[in-house]
Amino acid sequence: MPATTLLAPLPERLRPRNLSEYVGQKHLVGEGCILRNMIESGNLSSFILWGPPGVGKTTLARIIAETLGREFYTLSAVSSGVKEVREVFEQAKTSSLFRSGKAPILFIDEIHRFSKAQQDALLGAVEQGVVVLIGATTENPSFEVISPLLSRCQVYVLKSLEKEDLLTLLNRALTEDDVLKEKNIVVKETDALLRQSGGDGRKLLNILEVVVDSFAGKKEIVIDNKVVNDCLQKSTAIYDKDGEMHYDIISAFIKSVRGSDPNASVYYLARMLDGGEDPLFIARRLCILAAEDIGLANPNALLLANSTFQIVHVIGMPEARIPLSECAIYLASSPKSNSAYMAINAALEAAAADKTAPVPLHLRNAPTKLMEELGYADGYKYAHDFPGHFVDQEFLPDAFKGRVFYEPQPNKHEDTLKAYLQACWPKYYTKH
Repeated sequence: MPATTLLAPLPERLRPRNLSEYVGQKHLVGEGCILRNMIESGNLSSFILWGPPGVGKTTLARIIAETLGREFYTLSAVSSGVKEVREVFEQAKTSSLFRSGKAPILFIDEIHRFSKAQQDALLGAVEQGVVVLIGATTENPSFEVISPLLSRCQVYVLKSLEKEDLLTLLNRALTEDDVLKEKNIVVKETDALLRQSGGDGRKLLNILEVVVDSFAGKKEIVIDNKVVNDCLQKSTAIYDKDGEMHYDIISAFIKSVRGSDPNASVYYLARMLDGGEDPLFIARRLCILAAEDIGLANPNALLLANSTFQIVHVIGMPEARIPLSECAIYLASSPKSNSAYMAINAALEAAAADKTAPVPLHLRNAPTKLMEELGYADGYKYAHDFPGHFVDQEFLPDAFKGRVFYEPQPNKHEDTLKAYLQACWPKYYTKH
């Protein structure tokens, strides 16, 4: 290995060169899976890789280009504009491979940071087959990628690496890396390494390198949980480069709001804003929090969170810090309920278990005479024709008759809902 390569960070030294070296994402690159089939057939179409940091998005794009013999152009949405995008298109059109029917691959890292104008600039070239677009994002493409572009790309979800994947990476580093395999390294415990990596392969290798470097000058390197934790407490800035700590901070922020601590909530909000976090990223999390953790205990929370998102989108920073603070404090100080979250999860599980449960005939639409003759809509009772605008009739399919998906939780607003449901449905919502 050249001296310059030996100086590269460990994740770069161990970057896989082919699918046999690629770790994780078996649901995409395993035998018979979608991306492997695409690579083996050579029929490559544009797609977006969505997943957390350090799971191999960039590496996978490079492997695809190398395996298929395609030219590979890469742009970062952070530092590239429309001008750079158009320059790539001009280069692609003059490529000998393009003229032979092999469109180059344009890889755009952090595509969610491209503006609408930048994304619009991609459309024509993707439509015409000038390039095959592979985008990488840590954010939900539905929020961040314009609909016309999204409709021309499949979205593939990459998952955090499993324990077995991380252990495979660790073993490769110790046995195959030209630097580490020359050292006397004994790994006694791996719990701290795996926990601190959080399913991020790049982070795991960065941590390993930092720990090994802390033994500079020593003949034997013994790695256990205490060594890892002690080393990371002193080296947070080193192993947490590239802003990966924002996943820890957003986790603390969410849990502080859920835990009804407005002081911790506004503190972690400040940490994120001070670190340059996208305020719309925070605003979206507030919307999710309002629906998942506050829900029907205070329905106004979701209205406020949605208003906050709109306001942040319109005014931007630094003023956006104020409505974000207001919303975070309000949500943290609000009563909590996850009843809506639990109800939809239970209903989804039931729906997945029986996808063919027929809708009761009296609830079906009857737009034709034949449907009327078959009994569609027959026996349906119009609730507004009855006292209190309610009539006791069955709405669930027979297979789920009597199932209760929504369980009100004890708080002022849901106590009112529960009383109403008990009056309507005493057989399902009994008084306690």
